[in-house]
Amino acid sequence: MLKSKIFVKKTRSGGVLKIVREHYLRDDIVCGWQPCEECEAPAQDLDQDQDQAPHRVHLHDEPLSSSELCPQPHFVLPDTNVVLHQIDILEHPTIQNVIILQTVLQEVRHRSAPVYKRIKDVIHNPEKHFYTFTNEHHKDTYIEQEQGEGANDRNDRAIRVAVKWYNEHLKKSRNSNVHIQVILMTNDRKNKERALEDGLTAFTCDEYIKSLAGNPELIDRLACISDDTKEIESSKLIFTEHLALSKIQQGLKSNSYLQGTFRANRDNYLEATVWVHGEEGKSKEILIQGLKNLNRAVHEDTVAVELLPKEMWIVPSAVVLQDEGQVEEDGEDEQERLMKNVTTKNFSKPTGKVVGIIKRNWRPFCGMISKSVIKESTRHLFTPADRRIPRIRIETRQAEALEKQRIIVVIDGWPRNSRYPNGHFVRSLGTAGSKETETEVLLLEHDVPHLPFSQAVLSFLPKMPWEITEQDLKERMDLRHLHICSVDPPGCTDIDDALHCRELENGNLEVGVHIADVSHFIRPGNALDQESANRGTTVYLCDKRIDMVPELLSSNLCSLRSNVNRFAFSCIWEMTQNAEIIHTTFTKSVIDSKASLTYVEAQMRMDDENMIDEVTKGLRRLNKLAKILKKQRINKGALTLSSPEVRFHMDSETHDPIDLQTKELKETNSMVEEFMLLANISVAQKIYKEFSECALLRKHPAPPPSNYDILVKAASSKNLIIQTDSAKALAESLDKAEVPGSPYLNTLLRILTTRCMMQAVYFCSGMDTDFHHFGLASPIYTHFTSPIRRYSDIIVHRLLAVAIDADSTYPDIMDKHKQQALCNNLNYRHKMAQYSQRASVACHTQLFFKNKGIVDEIGYILFVKKNAIVVLIPKFGLEGTVFFEEKGKQSLKMQYNEEIPSITVEGTLFKMFDKVTVTITVDASNMQHQKIRMGLVDPVIPGVSIPRSTPQQNKANEEPNVKKARHI
Repeated sequence: MLKSKIFVKKTRSGGVLKIVREHYLRDDIVCGWQPCEECEAPAQDLDQDQDQAPHRVHLHDEPLSSSELCPQPHFVLPDTNVVLHQIDILEHPTIQNVIILQTVLQEVRHRSAPVYKRIKDVIHNPEKHFYTFTNEHHKDTYIEQEQGEGANDRNDRAIRVAVKWYNEHLKKSRNSNVHIQVILMTNDRKNKERALEDGLTAFTCDEYIKSLAGNPELIDRLACISDDTKEIESSKLIFTEHLALSKIQQGLKSNSYLQGTFRANRDNYLEATVWVHGEEGKSKEILIQGLKNLNRAVHEDTVAVELLPKEMWIVPSAVVLQDEGQVEEDGEDEQERLMKNVTTKNFSKPTGKVVGIIKRNWRPFCGMISKSVIKESTRHLFTPADRRIPRIRIETRQAEALEKQRIIVVIDGWPRNSRYPNGHFVRSLGTAGSKETETEVLLLEHDVPHLPFSQAVLSFLPKMPWEITEQDLKERMDLRHLHICSVDPPGCTDIDDALHCRELENGNLEVGVHIADVSHFIRPGNALDQESANRGTTVYLCDKRIDMVPELLSSNLCSLRSNVNRFAFSCIWEMTQNAEIIHTTFTKSVIDSKASLTYVEAQMRMDDENMIDEVTKGLRRLNKLAKILKKQRINKGALTLSSPEVRFHMDSETHDPIDLQTKELKETNSMVEEFMLLANISVAQKIYKEFSECALLRKHPAPPPSNYDILVKAASSKNLIIQTDSAKALAESLDKAEVPGSPYLNTLLRILTTRCMMQAVYFCSGMDTDFHHFGLASPIYTHFTSPIRRYSDIIVHRLLAVAIDADSTYPDIMDKHKQQALCNNLNYRHKMAQYSQRASVACHTQLFFKNKGIVDEIGYILFVKKNAIVVLIPKFGLEGTVFFEEKGKQSLKMQYNEEIPSITVEGTLFKMFDKVTVTITVDASNMQHQKIRMGLVDPVIPGVSIPRSTPQQNKANEEPNVKKARHI
């Protein structure tokens, strides 16, 4: 049966275009219940509709019958809103025999891509018995939209028609010995009323789920949908109403409001900034302060803000505040009043308030339950692991069992009369504090894809045993005779770069950087390529590695291990002895590395005068050239910055950290770095020359002058001047910034300078005009040298291969818009990888100190806050906060000076970069945020103390004259 719809559309030129859409209706689409005799044979799949799931997944032979509301056998058919808002319920293993209509799938796809993917995964799981019924193509269930009927009302009617058809159809089946019902599950009041009027059985999701016996975890998963009428009737409204999107759009057009990304402050829960993206790459930050001005925005939401009058602009707070969950539901608390004592003269920032939410960026949050003090209460607060996320109210009857568990919670809504948003429990991750659970938490919190590679992905790996063929050798330059070697950290198995250097007959040097040819094994567009693109980067945690590509490639076929033949992409220069480049060659090659060395082993070879083999002589030549290259870079204004990196030594059996120390860099580290930088710059020049519109490049924007304020102030407190006019001026003034008797001061200044920098990002050359890499002082740069662990490098390899006619091109790589979209994902994945790696270091540092008792160490003040100091311990690369005031403790006499910045506590002055001795211990009293506590040993702060106990002691022995700290 064929239905046709005719539309008339006016073209831009003024003509009239008639559009005919044909809609096929069929009578052979089965209901999905296998014993049904009304459905003679399964219909073929409708492959013209991408919403269709394969019909091989059928409803179970025996329908559900465990509901107290509906004890007879039945199937459940949810409407669109139930799928959108109660997906956590539908994913639960106990929920089976569910009919998903084509109408519902189409609506979900248009309204939420993440939920659409999740429901499709459920449908494809044969154990769930979810069946997709193509009601829009069945002659008895397809309906036309009536005149004056909205699209939503039409779809609701289509859902009711399908439920009615199912009930009548199943009655006719001769195999149905008992009456089987199909129940409509809807949270839409009007839809339910009309269903009941039509004689259908309909329940809300809450009603149905609560009628299922013995499933408290299932009830906890119910999304908490707020009732607007109750909110309006409330006598205590804390927040102003969010503006409607239509009003926001008007305000944005008239510049009354600004649109930006809401970024909560990790150190102060009552403060945030909104990052407003302007035209031509110009952006600005709007400061938001106070609970009411934050107005229920959550970290990473897209919001509309209204600027306050200039006389109301303020400065960012210097107070460190964390939400302890003990403030009143309404009104201002003591902590908000504390923030208002900050002076506003001279340093005020554009300040505003959130007036509306344009797009929520809510996700599942990991954390722990904070049990209510009211006995028998089912309402509890959930404390997220990420301090930028507010606490969430949840209802659960499992509080006792969940109290020491890491759990996942989802936000459902945030009423105006509630201090916290409402949400629901999803699942438990395991016992808090166990290394496996905490690793899972940090991977989930930073959105790191870490599931095992699927069979679809693995199917595109080369079949083993893999060998290089004669045809391969014809298409590549054979470099196996060269004395190539790799230099990497100890234990490295994903070796993606190797080097060589030999003297030529004309006295010049031939230098080669050889990079694993990953793009040979990963072809554009297949499942392996798509998975690698999504992961974006390999993530290196302290005790494990989350690979971007399967291990067969990362640690075997692509890894440039010694004494095996490997495919490479080589960048070869002819250089003078003074590192001047005469000629550059790019070629696909075959290499046979002669040695896989660690940085220490390479350094020992170069330092040992008795070693005169070709590999060692090559390393010495490379090191000599690298020193010249580095000097040239620094002369151009490249920055040499610093950030403390630590290395853990793990117990071979327990894999717990047994030693912790900062990484010691050798000359060989710098040597390898210089040639990787040079290769990246050379490749960037080549691909941009060939593909000016679609080259994938990397830039590092110059920081705005205001970013340097804290650095300039800190240096001036030590009578030093830091010039920030250019990268060269900054580099030169950092080189001169030394104070007799303070050998670590220059390192501290470089660490602080690193904090002033902008984030380096990937971009497409056709979508930007500013290519400059500020930190490297290079006009153009890209990433070419690590394709095993960075997807950006794979794209660069493909571009370079096309540029030298070593491979064919394909449409996506020449589309600048698709390239930029890819870059955006790579930037996000790279940022999340960095954050998760830092979190892993913090987790292992805490584990290391947990059994150490109390440790005293030398530290330096990195930042001064209004009520605390941030101290860096160089030996461990550890940063912690020492608080000068705690709840319930006596007040200390404190005076904060924001100009210097400094703080005087009980007559003792603390300035940035001052040397202090701190006591380090682990406070495990708070299971959610176990923290490293730091206390000052010297100078003396009278009247306060920190417990001096070992983990085995129950009572602390008080040691006088040490200031207590709260958390790291």
